[in-house]
Amino acid sequence: MNRCAVHRLAVRRLAPDCRAATEFSAARRSTPECTAIPKRAAPHRQAVRRLAPDCRAATGFSAPRHPAPRRLAFRLLALLAIALLLAGCGRNMADQPSVRPLQGSDFFADGSGMRPPVEGTVSRRAGAIDPVFFTGQDENGLVRELPVPLTLELLERGKERYDIFCAMCHGYTGHGDGMVVSRGFPAPASFHDQRLLDAPVGYTFSAMTNGFGRMYSYASRIPAEDRWAIAGYVKALQLSQNAQVDDVPTSALPQLQTSEGRVR
Repeated sequence: MNRCAVHRLAVRRLAPDCRAATEFSAARRSTPECTAIPKRAAPHRQAVRRLAPDCRAATGFSAPRHPAPRRLAFRLLALLAIALLLAGCGRNMADQPSVRPLQGSDFFADGSGMRPPVEGTVSRRAGAIDPVFFTGQDENGLVRELPVPLTLELLERGKERYDIFCAMCHGYTGHGDGMVVSRGFPAPASFHDQRLLDAPVGYTFSAMTNGFGRMYSYASRIPAEDRWAIAGYVKALQLSQNAQVDDVPTSALPQLQTSEGRVR
């Protein structure tokens, strides 16, 4: 006797009102030879829902199980989180309505997006330092004296920075015969021209800060204090190449005299 016959006998022993449901339940648990029986599943499923609970236990069939409330809430929260995540995707953070440097803006009356500092603004880096230190100018124009103390250490620092940033064009003596000039670059003006000899020290600082002619600005490459050191050294360089015997201190004259007593 095969397993299908055993299930049929079990169905006949059950109560008549449970047979329909039991036949379907037994068929589900039967061997593959009985796979044709589940085609009648739909009518039997409806019949089982109307049976008493004790009949359902006897048939081994129960109504479809619904997810628990907690599981349903978890799924809803997961869907909500995914929806919020997708809503945040986009290029809103990459394409912000910000103003780029030197970009115009219709928001302000002058059409400029960059705004001047508020009156009374103090620099975080320089504090309340006199603006002359950064511009080389005062209310009377270009300054003729250094805004920092003139010391030997300042001139030595200026020479070091001059040899690094300036000598390749202006030459080590300031005659405009640097290495790049010998390679074909246009020669800059000599620091010993009368025009530059008469120029105030603020002129040299301003040229380094803002650029002049073919020379670009060095404000982003050389700090303001080093630019003043270079400007002071250029003045010392001009003096060294155009000095007279009367400009030498008396105490230093013996160092310049030769064995014959003449000044070198």
